[in-house]
Amino acid sequence: MDYTLKELMTICAAREIKNGDIVFCGTGISMLAAMAAKNINAPDSVIFFETGAIDSKLEDIPLAVADPRIMYHTSANGGLMEAFCTMQNPMSGARIVGILGAAQIDIYGNLNSTVIGEYEAPAVRFSGSGGACDVASFVSRSIIFMKMEKRKFKKKLDYLTSPGYLDGPEGREKAGLPPGGPDKVITDMGVMGFDEHTRQMFLIGCFPGITPDRILDNMEFEIRTDRAVEIAVPTQTELTLLREKCDPHSLIL
Repeated sequence: MDYTLKELMTICAAREIKNGDIVFCGTGISMLAAMAAKNINAPDSVIFFETGAIDSKLEDIPLAVADPRIMYHTSANGGLMEAFCTMQNPMSGARIVGILGAAQIDIYGNLNSTVIGEYEAPAVRFSGSGGACDVASFVSRSIIFMKMEKRKFKKKLDYLTSPGYLDGPEGREKAGLPPGGPDKVITDMGVMGFDEHTRQMFLIGCFPGITPDRILDNMEFEIRTDRAVEIAVPTQTELTLLREKCDPHSLIL
């Protein structure tokens, strides 16, 4: 391959972002995916961060959401209140795409980033939601990065940190949440979506050289694979812009 799996994952996420989208992202690969979209296929998308920088130009990739480089040539620099009000504002919320990650995910796109094991005596305790629960609850759609492992794709989460479709088609409505929910799950083996009727995860496509059976072997639950295709490899233009414009020092890649 003349590309890495991390590059392919980043570009797959970038392809999901369109002009006019408002992208709420965190640190690492999610920030790089937002930058890649703005430089490759969605120049009129808007990037903002929970620390309050809105419409960042991002000439140089920041290392965290509190890195002062996120404030360069912004439309506005506020704080947490401004960022979360932007996310929950009905006027902007329908256009917002959140990019998330987690330790566990289930078939309805619910996420766990709190504990592995029992909550009172966990085997591992993570940093928790941060702003992820708010993002998953309020934005119109979210993109989730996950490593393809059976311990991460769980029949039952050890803890529910951030809501997906909860228990099915009307789960969010019953819980009092606005319309929205997870749109894509991007892994190091392929890309998953969610059926519009059942709200269950299904396989959209496999990365080159990966079979649907191999993906199913790395999940505790079964998903439909009959719609799966092979994911298009990155173009030379996509790779050049990603490597030379977005992350020239390979700080994330």
